[in-house]
Amino acid sequence: MLQEYTNILVPMDGSKQAETALDKAVAVAKRNQAHIDVLSVIDPGQFGYNLAGLADGDITYQLVQDSEEYLQKLVDQIKKAGFDDIEFHIRMGSPKPIISQDFIQDHHNDLIMMGSTGLNAMERVLEGSVTTYVQRNALTDVIVVKTDLQNTILDK
Repeated sequence: MLQEYTNILVPMDGSKQAETALDKAVAVAKRNQAHIDVLSVIDPGQFGYNLAGLADGDITYQLVQDSEEYLQKLVDQIKKAGFDDIEFHIRMGSPKPIISQDFIQDHHNDLIMMGSTGLNAMERVLEGSVTTYVQRNALTDVIVVKTDLQNTILDK
């Protein structure tokens, strides 16, 4: 029996691996007539700032603006290539629980497709991989994308 997915979550961190996962998610969504939620999680702790503080309002605003511009560009490229059932979201907080549990509970995703890693080697040693955490703790199926596609939507 083949699993049919209807609501795919693709976390984005700006890495090439995440963009490859998004390309592959579009292919899966087309085959399954599925919806895609593209998610960027801005982690205040990652930057050493208390982004909830009033003094950090400009930093928070800029991080959200940059993320929104990046995600809108990706979504526009995918729509231009002929896939329309896609939207993007931005959340503040720790990526691990947001991706593996919180977001999928709110949006009823039945599959997470993500890149193998967006962190460099030192960050993985110090913080642990978000991908590894999601694989172990997700409330739904997880596909970790490790290979590049030829002629991808996002490379055009």
